[in-house]
Amino acid sequence: MIDHIVTGFGAALSAENLLWCFVGVLLGTVIGILPGLGSATGVAILIPITLTFDPLTALIMLAGIYHGSQFGATITAILIATPGEASSVVSTLDGYRMARQGRAGPALAISALGAFVSAMVSLFALASVAPFFARLALDFGPPEMLAVMILGLCTIVVFSGRNLPLGMGLGLAGILIACIGIDVGSGTPRYTFGQIDLFGGVPYVEVMIGLFAVGELLNQLHLGMAEPIRARFRDLLLTKEDIKRATPATARGTVVGFLLGCLPGAGTTLASFMAYGAEKRFSRNRKKLGTGAIEGVVAPDAATNAASNANFVPTLVLGVPGGATTAVLLGAFLIYGIQPGPLLFENQPTLVWGLLASFFIGNVILLLLNLPLAPLFAQLLRIRYAILYPLIIVTSLIGAYSVKNSMLSVWIVIVFGLVGYGMKRLGLPVAPLVLGLVIGPLFEKALVQTSALGEGAVLPQITGSNVALGILCLALLLVVGPVLVKAVRGRDASESTGDERVPVTADGATDATASDVVASAVAASPNESSLDTPNPDRTPSQERQP
Repeated sequence: MIDHIVTGFGAALSAENLLWCFVGVLLGTVIGILPGLGSATGVAILIPITLTFDPLTALIMLAGIYHGSQFGATITAILIATPGEASSVVSTLDGYRMARQGRAGPALAISALGAFVSAMVSLFALASVAPFFARLALDFGPPEMLAVMILGLCTIVVFSGRNLPLGMGLGLAGILIACIGIDVGSGTPRYTFGQIDLFGGVPYVEVMIGLFAVGELLNQLHLGMAEPIRARFRDLLLTKEDIKRATPATARGTVVGFLLGCLPGAGTTLASFMAYGAEKRFSRNRKKLGTGAIEGVVAPDAATNAASNANFVPTLVLGVPGGATTAVLLGAFLIYGIQPGPLLFENQPTLVWGLLASFFIGNVILLLLNLPLAPLFAQLLRIRYAILYPLIIVTSLIGAYSVKNSMLSVWIVIVFGLVGYGMKRLGLPVAPLVLGLVIGPLFEKALVQTSALGEGAVLPQITGSNVALGILCLALLLVVGPVLVKAVRGRDASESTGDERVPVTADGATDATASDVVASAVAASPNESSLDTPNPDRTPSQERQP
């Protein structure tokens, strides 16, 4: 393998390939910053430019766009709550709150560092165990993928706070919205109301722009125009405590992202949600998640970057795309006359290992390009909101229109902007709705395929797979585990306090046992608070303008 790596770096480090790798990373960052484009659209648009290039040079540039857009989407998610990609939605939960607290610089810096570290680890794993994970991915048929999607839906428990029925209802609403379009089983349109543009379903990007960017903008206008963030320079730099807290979160996010990224069709969005869910369960600072915790920024970003690299495992070894962007790249392979599959590593080792080496080079360029600029990006928050808000809304609407050159996309942004505003005013969590919307199509596809394999019977297909059963047990533990832990803690607290009475209130209200008080306190633990319920109280930097 060492010989292959040396060969790959020898090919990727040529002057021409280095130049186009830099151009790809730079263009990808810009594409990610612009709402509505995204990596898949950016790669598809720029493929014609690369037709005259050498195949390796063209793929290096396109891969640079892929990786650059991931970080670019995070920039806007953190600064203005406008995720450029569906995978960067989770970054808004804590990243935007850090920005509002004057810590946009550390949020952007730790995102870049976490993404870089996860990229290096995942690239080493990709080069080392790609054939093994490819064989493992072959064992993942529709029943196993259905179990994975059920596990993904069960993370709604994490994002629901203490009101689980509400979170499940919002997740179901997201799944129903995802049902708009062509029925997977019969191929007939459903809920499209005669709109041909809806045959492909409700697009993620327009919904995200509406829920987060427009919804947040309307909410801020309702609260009153806030003063710009004027943080001190030292507040824009990472501290030792930040790095200490981010290290285990980066490790967990990398593992989750790489494992899910190896699955065909899983993409990066599910990985970011699952990584955030893992932090909510295992982080020492899980009570702070949703309030501006640095773990809530670095874990999903590390998972996204690890998954984007791992997506190339099924793409290169099996010829099956790992996500939307790698599906576009798979088409580029075929355009250049390259056939991905098990023999690609043997027939064209220079191309494969040169491409993998370019991932390393591209991430180094991305880190050197964006890490020093993190404080500069954070200075955007110094612009008065009377100027910034119109720029956000215009950029969002133009970005939405550019996806399909359709006014329907603009109307979708406006409608979901109003929905997002209403949810913020009512204190409803947005994450379960988004999670249902993202996982809905994948869940339906796996369900239809599993049903077809069993000739209408789904359960025998799942029970016949040990892998699927194991994943479902993990999903059950995710749902039932917190309830059991809370019940055990409440019982232990009750037994330890006995029947001691608390003092009677001054107004003569009936007294309650100490066990009742303890149980109530456990039930109202901050650990179960909603992750993205807006806090109407402003920080000192958000005082209303006169």
